[in-house]
Amino acid sequence: MTSSAPTANAILLVGHPNVGKSVLFHRLTGAYVNVSNYPGTTVEVTRASARFDREAMLLDTPGVLALPSRSDDERATMRALLNESSRCLVQVGDAKNLRRTLTLTALLVELGLPMVLALNMHDEAAARGVMVDVSALSEELGIPVLATVATGGEGIGELTHGLGHAQPAEALLRYDAEIEADIERMAVAITRLAPHPLLAARGLAILYLGGDSVVADWLTERAGKRYTELDALRQAAAEHADGDLPTLLARERTEAADALAASVIQRALKSSPLLSQRVGQYVVHPVWGVPILLGVLYAVYQFVGVFGASVLVGLMEKDLFEGILNPAFTDLVARLVGEGWLQDLLVGQYGLWTMGMTYALALILPIVTTFFFAFGVLEDSGYLPRLTVIANRLFSLIGLNGRAVLPMVLGLGCVTMATLTTRILHSPRERMITIFLLALAIPCSAQLGVVLGMLGGVSFTAVVIWALAMVGILLLSGFLAAKLIPGRRIPLVTELPPMRLPIFANVLKKTGGRLKWYLIEVIPLFLLGTFIMFALDKSGALPAIIEAGEPLVSGWLGLPKEASAAFVMGFLRRDFGATGLFAMAHSLSPIQAVVGMITLTLFIPCFASLMMMVKEQGTKVALGMVAVIVPFAFFVGGLFNLILRAVWS
Repeated sequence: MTSSAPTANAILLVGHPNVGKSVLFHRLTGAYVNVSNYPGTTVEVTRASARFDREAMLLDTPGVLALPSRSDDERATMRALLNESSRCLVQVGDAKNLRRTLTLTALLVELGLPMVLALNMHDEAAARGVMVDVSALSEELGIPVLATVATGGEGIGELTHGLGHAQPAEALLRYDAEIEADIERMAVAITRLAPHPLLAARGLAILYLGGDSVVADWLTERAGKRYTELDALRQAAAEHADGDLPTLLARERTEAADALAASVIQRALKSSPLLSQRVGQYVVHPVWGVPILLGVLYAVYQFVGVFGASVLVGLMEKDLFEGILNPAFTDLVARLVGEGWLQDLLVGQYGLWTMGMTYALALILPIVTTFFFAFGVLEDSGYLPRLTVIANRLFSLIGLNGRAVLPMVLGLGCVTMATLTTRILHSPRERMITIFLLALAIPCSAQLGVVLGMLGGVSFTAVVIWALAMVGILLLSGFLAAKLIPGRRIPLVTELPPMRLPIFANVLKKTGGRLKWYLIEVIPLFLLGTFIMFALDKSGALPAIIEAGEPLVSGWLGLPKEASAAFVMGFLRRDFGATGLFAMAHSLSPIQAVVGMITLTLFIPCFASLMMMVKEQGTKVALGMVAVIVPFAFFVGGLFNLILRAVWS
């Protein structure tokens, strides 16, 4: 759960992306967070009671590339530091990259909060020949420093014990004399005009001089009309600095971190690269990266599109539901309620059981289960963040960097949540373009599973045509959006975690969590959608809609007129609409199957996604996107109908 309300006795977990904060959070609280082996998973502050102290509340903050804050996830972390009643701060660092960890430490210690430093993944550091003298580092910083392996539970007991000995750390550095004077003047002014109840004025001064917008907003609110004094001091410091002041501050912190790291790293053996390192290099290789990507996608297609959608759906739909459950339930309803509208509502053509539950459990559940499992394997292995590197050059054509591939990959799980994760992108322009592309051309897991299942049953060629169409439309739409939306492309800066064998327990836990979400959220929506279809059918509105849509659906798209019902269902959920076409698969030609799935994939996003678009971009922008997407979907579908009929015999 997330919240912005201050929490008394809070323990904040802070660190770079993908250092294991969310895994550690789960170990310390028992609460499940979407733990993944790639950055950008956490975009809001997540909180839960600590296992070791029920009066304490642990907060898992978004990963920060650096402070002062620049991106939305960094700003969320900064707001937590400013607004929570913090008991102490736990910095989770990467033992393999101590210099980078200590660069962030150099700023955090200036805030004056009691701290503990958890050097996570020390097993991977040791495997690379990097040994950190944690005792010496603890002595230098004056705080507990613990070595942990969050995924294996190592060091968790020592960490909880260390929290009882947390204390403010020793500063890593004194800045250049002139900069120190500016920091001192600013700290004195903050103490006088806008003191923070917990954070040291010196730390706030360094962040403010470094250009942190969240700190600036906080000082503006606290100082009121006298904020002009603070602003004048910052402008004066910037004017007489020998260069860009934020850059100078960051450079001195980096140099201090380098010096300290060098003194506590006991040895760094030269050794041949580990297998995981070699695999990680191959998957982003300019030559080998693309064939590996195609191989991965083909394996996912075989597992989801063939095994999930053909084998498992066949067992569930034909053998279990049509062979056993549906006849038994139909007989039971007939005996209990007899003929009439109630029987039709339960087991008719648009019955809550025969359509709603059969679609949700027999058609969709096997597909999304296999997809969630495959997705979990890819994310836990560390492969997904490498897609940012592979996609970076391609995404430059649409005004984005490879980091935008993370929300898009997450969109394959749930477009609604992926829209929320666009906050990890660094500019409003990038977020707007990515949200538009998510709404237009990225199918959610349930819809993607149906697409793979239906087109996989037609032929592998059908899947390839659909996939190439989606990629081409994604790039063309993104290219045009990048030209129309003003702004510049931000260069790629991202964290590449180590490749590793997926941890089976993690994959099962994530698959189970996502299936729980599916069962709780999607089944009621399927039942609601079925009821709406039943009401439209009984009122005569559905036949009228089908008749009215015939020129567009049958004439332009070349689909049976009954396919209009699938587009009506698509207004509720795109996967519900896709399932409607899936149920008609036996009566569709290969061309009709491809055209129908292309159109439905591009069709209006589900209602939940639309609400998230409104939340992130505002009503005007969100409705404007929908006004573009709906006619564009039918236009493209009709073009493919004409092209495929001309070339595919």
